[in-house]
Amino acid sequence: MSGSYYADAQRSARVSGATVERVLTTLAADDMQGRATGQPGQQKAAEFLASEFRRIGLQPLPGATSFFQEFPAYQITPGGVTVTLDGAALPAGRAFARTTRPTLTWTERDSVEVLVLKTKQEIQPNFEAIFRPKKNTLVLFDPALAETFNSLVEQFGKPQLRADATAGRYASVWALAAGPAPRTFQVNASTVTKTVNIRNVAGYLPGHDAAHATEKVIFSGHYDHLGYIRPVAGDSIANGADDDASGTTAVVALAEYFKKRNDNARSLIFVAFTAEEIGGFGARYFSRQLDPKELVAMFNIEMIGKPAKFGPNTAFITGYERSDFGPLLQANLKGTKFKFEPDPYPEQNLFYRSDNATLARLGVPAHTISTDQIPTDKLYHSVDDEVSSLDVKNMTAVIEAIAQSASGIVAGKQTPTRIAPEKD
Repeated sequence: MSGSYYADAQRSARVSGATVERVLTTLAADDMQGRATGQPGQQKAAEFLASEFRRIGLQPLPGATSFFQEFPAYQITPGGVTVTLDGAALPAGRAFARTTRPTLTWTERDSVEVLVLKTKQEIQPNFEAIFRPKKNTLVLFDPALAETFNSLVEQFGKPQLRADATAGRYASVWALAAGPAPRTFQVNASTVTKTVNIRNVAGYLPGHDAAHATEKVIFSGHYDHLGYIRPVAGDSIANGADDDASGTTAVVALAEYFKKRNDNARSLIFVAFTAEEIGGFGARYFSRQLDPKELVAMFNIEMIGKPAKFGPNTAFITGYERSDFGPLLQANLKGTKFKFEPDPYPEQNLFYRSDNATLARLGVPAHTISTDQIPTDKLYHSVDDEVSSLDVKNMTAVIEAIAQSASGIVAGKQTPTRIAPEKD
């Protein structure tokens, strides 16, 4: 009787198109407010995902009491900043401090480099000094760059989340003032740090084969996005339908699929990461809770809402050449129209731009599956990344292909080669 039941469940298991459409539409709705990390809209999305895992019948991760994997982040809010150059104080609004220190005081007697920018073309070559300084830097933006200066201040003047409470060693202070470098200067700035609890959402399906149950396969996507951004035609919500409600939807649909099959030899983890957009904090925290030697593979799913450059029924795998993950997946799709291709955009460095990167650096065969034509995607990180812009039928086909292609790994019959660990 039970054997017949399980066989019937396995034969009838399909990725649910209704689940795909419902979850995608819910996550990308305006009332999720763009799912910015730590904001109310993202908290609402987390509650929704936990309810989906509960509905499907997943368990919390071993040792956990809920589907939430909560950990602290640190919100840095810029305070006041004053800059005096050669005895003349700059007017309000013409200085900004990019720092994580509670207080900052500089004069010309300190070890501070002065950088003078006269044209917009000089910004990119000096990117590190402006945004990620390796020494304290006072950056003077010529008044001709006022529009650029104001845009940067608007972008970076919002509260920023960090993964740790330790203040950065170096800072950059930007001033809208003409060169040359001043003979004397005085800079004073401050920030306020607040602890914010953020959360991954993770569910678990124990393996059915004692010989493989300690081995784990991960299906992941990030559920955070940008939240509110600069308005376009009155719309300021970056809904993030493709980035990455599509991948998160795939995680839910795959959890439902494998739970219905109920035949996974290896244990399966389904996780929606937070904070991918601001530095991958969620994936980094998650990776520290597990033994990488027990992780057989990671299917990280990122932006699958639009057809790939290869056409319908295709997707690409980042880091294809780093393990035999891709060929193993393709072997399970024999007789279908679907094809996994190597990443066609190596210049974009996508392998290290998503949540697979943390575990890949530890040697796990952790790859991202995507369809996005990122060099030409005009909707990326915009208010127009809406469900209406996606091909949900093709997206569902991609999820079905992932489900079928994962069968050998999930069943313990295939084991991808490990990735050679790399340093940053």
